Formats: sequence, C-alpha cells, structure tokens
Amino acid sequence: MDGSSEYLYISNMKPAAEINSYNLFGETEDMADVVHCETIAARSVLHDWQLSPHRHARLHQVLLVSSGGGVALIEGQEQELGPDAVVNMPAGAVHGFRFDPGTEGWVLTLPADLLDQILRPAEGLWQQLRQPRCVPGARALASVMQQIFSEYQDRSFARAQMLRMLAGQVLALAARHLAESSTAREGAAHPLFRKLEALIEARFADRLPVAAAARELAVSPQHLSRITREATGQPVRALIAARSHREARRLLTYTNLSVQQVAFRLGYSDPAHFSRVFTREAGVSPRAFRAAMAGP
Repeated sequence: MDGSSEYLYISNMKPAAEINSYNLFGETEDMADVVHCETIAARSVLHDWQLSPHRHARLHQVLLVSSGGGVALIEGQEQELGPDAVVNMPAGAVHGFRFDPGTEGWVLTLPADLLDQILRPAEGLWQQLRQPRCVPGARALASVMQQIFSEYQDRSFARAQMLRMLAGQVLALAARHLAESSTAREGAAHPLFRKLEALIEARFADRLPVAAAARELAVSPQHLSRITREATGQPVRALIAARSHREARRLLTYTNLSVQQVAFRLGYSDPAHFSRVFTREAGVSPRAFRAAMAGP
C-alpha cells in the first residue's frame, strides 16, 4: 500500500485550529480513480484500529461491517457497530471509528460529483443519503460491496464503467435500507425543500432570516414555511438555527478556537449573544460544553 494512502483517516487526537478535513490520501485534487474501495482492516490496522475524528470536503463514504464491530463516532455521538451495520457518511460530516481488532468489512469512497451523476433528484435517494447515519441489519449490501471491492482490485477491460454501475447499486441499496429503517418524514420532500437545504448548508454562517432565504429561492416566506413544515414538521428558522448550532458544536469539540472566535466564525457580531443562543439550545454554556466533550 502506498504510504500516502494512510491519510484517508488520519487526524490529530488533540484539538486543532481547524477540524481536520481530507480528500482521499491527503490529496488536494479530486480522486484520480472512479471510486476507492478497501477493507476496513487494511487501513485500521495501521492505526491500532482507531480512526480519530475528521471529515472529507468532497467525498461520500459507505462503510459496511461484515464481522466484528466497534463504535462509530458520528457528529460527536457514539453509535455501536456490529456485523451487517452500514455507515453512511456524506461529505462534510465529522466522523471517527474505534474498531474491535480483527473487524472485517469494506469502505467505499465516492467523489461528490459521481453522486451528482448517479442520483436523480425526483427519486428521493439523496433525502436518505444526505444524513450521516449508522444502521444495523444491512446484510443485503454485502455481496455488492464484495463485488465492487473485487472489481476495484482488478484491471479488466470496462473496469471504470463497472465501478460506476456498482457504485450506483451500493448507493441504491444503502438508501433503501436507510429508508426502511427510518421513521423520519423526509422521504418525499418537495424539490423546494431540497433547495432550502442546499442554501442553508452554503450560508449557515450568515444565519439567514426566513424572509432572506425565501428571496434567495424566489418564493414567499409563507410558501417556504408551508413546504418546510410538510417535509420536517419544523419551521424554517429552526432548520437554520440547527445547522448553525451543529457547526458550533463541531468547532467547540474538534478545534481550539476560542468561544469568541467560534461566535465570529458563525456570523455573530456579539459573542455574548452567541453564548446565550448556544446555552439555550445545548442546556450548557459553550465553555461547559467544550469541557464536557474534553472529558476528565
């Protein structure tokens, strides 16, 4: 294995100035191959089966455990891993793993633009795949993950086309399993709601007022609110606030930025206002939250 390949999962266990963000193998350019597929053991064994928190800016990953287990750390929450567990990890989501030694399975990594080519907005797959989740009982994925791993290792004619087709099958099966395991109401979300999600993701640091978000999407605030409540049961302002709060938790947990710097990063001109908002949402102050995440 190329020594540079170690950088897919590596991150510093101590807080840094920024959350560690990697492209595949630490490269700054897009992936050189159609996809990347490897066993869980191939990389994890190099790091004592512990892969510390990090995120990938332009890469989507699907991980399937075939035997063994451990713990997945997803956005600061620990979730147990066991045989047939699937982990869906969209670009930008903070994640890490502690695998039991000897755990087997596969990790499929896909560039974001490949997902754009494969997924059709009207079919609803992205509504399932856009959230980082860990779900048990995904045995149906095993055969196709084994197949794409074998094809990836091979160099036969039409390899790239086979990898694209198999990647689509993995995404479809993963989305189906996530949908069947979900109690969320987002499966048939309106296209306008998907545009709102993209806008919130791109502009979460601006904490857009609802009226401004509606203007950006060329609809009335009332119409936007109705569509959002139908999709999630929540008002638009709650989604905007939740995305800002999630980034605040990420920065407080995974960086050493001061509370004041976090506030400015998230568009607050008054750090005291940020502290009040965060305390209302989290139940503790930003400093208390950071201390709790740091542990004893």
